[in-house]
Amino acid sequence: MEAEGLDWLLVPLHQLVSWGAAAAMVFGGVVPYVPQYRDIRRTQNADGFSTYVCLVLLVANILRILFWFGRRFESPLLWQSAIMILTMLLMLKLCTEVRVANELNARRRSFAASRWCSCGPVVTPSRRPTSC
Repeated sequence: MEAEGLDWLLVPLHQLVSWGAAAAMVFGGVVPYVPQYRDIRRTQNADGFSTYVCLVLLVANILRILFWFGRRFESPLLWQSAIMILTMLLMLKLCTEVRVANELNARRRSFAASRWCSCGPVVTPSRRPTSC
């Protein structure tokens, strides 16, 4: 008799826990990349981040989505794959932008250093020797 009286509380509670677990599955894989994204953006340094990890995760999640067409599985796992693909593409975009910007800055610094050295004759890009 008491169990029937608590159905009004247990059914919505069960539904809430089920949705919470599904949300944790969907967004749980993305959470570790948020601090990495913020750190790379703040420091403008992507040296410690491996793009090969992004490649492996992209391939795995694409294969999981392709597998879903053959044999259906739970939709939170499908959503997790789609969100992970978007996350990995964002991480790759950020790392590429940061690395290109750092490489261009390094080239500019080395070019400026070669033009303004005090060590003797320097060959400029026009191949004419100049003296500092």
